[in-house]
Amino acid sequence: MWCFWLIAAGIFFIIEIATVGFLMFWLGIGALLAMITSFITDNLIIQTVVFAITSCILIPLTKPLADKFTGKETIKTNSYSLIGKHGIVTTDINPIEGAGQVKVNGEIWSASTEDELTISKGTEVEVLKIEGVKLIVAPLKINSVL
Repeated sequence: MWCFWLIAAGIFFIIEIATVGFLMFWLGIGALLAMITSFITDNLIIQTVVFAITSCILIPLTKPLADKFTGKETIKTNSYSLIGKHGIVTTDINPIEGAGQVKVNGEIWSASTEDELTISKGTEVEVLKIEGVKLIVAPLKINSVL
C-alpha cells in the first residue's frame, strides 16, 4: 500500500508546482506520513486517518507561517480599498429621506451613516464600511486648538 501513498504524494507535489497555492504541498506531506504509517500497519483506515489528520493540522498551522515568508499580504481591492478613505458629501445624507452621496477618490457613491446622523453637503467624512453598493460614513472630527 505504500506505493499508493507515494504516488499520491507525487501527484500532490506536481499539482503544487503547477498551482503554487501552497496548499497541495501539505496534502503531499500527509500522504508521505501515511506512507510511513503503511510500513508499520497494513490497516488502510489507520493510514487514511493519519493522512487526513496530518493534512488538516498542517494546513492551518503552517499556512500563516508560509505566507509570512513568501511575502503574501492581503491587498484591499475594488470597493473595499475605499474603507478608511476620506471623502466629501455632495448630497446631504439624511436617514429619513434616504441615502445621500459622497465623492471619494473622484467617484460618486451612495452613502448613509450608522447612527442615523444627518450630514450636510460639503462635510468631510471617513468611509467606515461598505454594505452592498452603499458606503457607510461618519463625519471627521476636527481637532480645535484652544
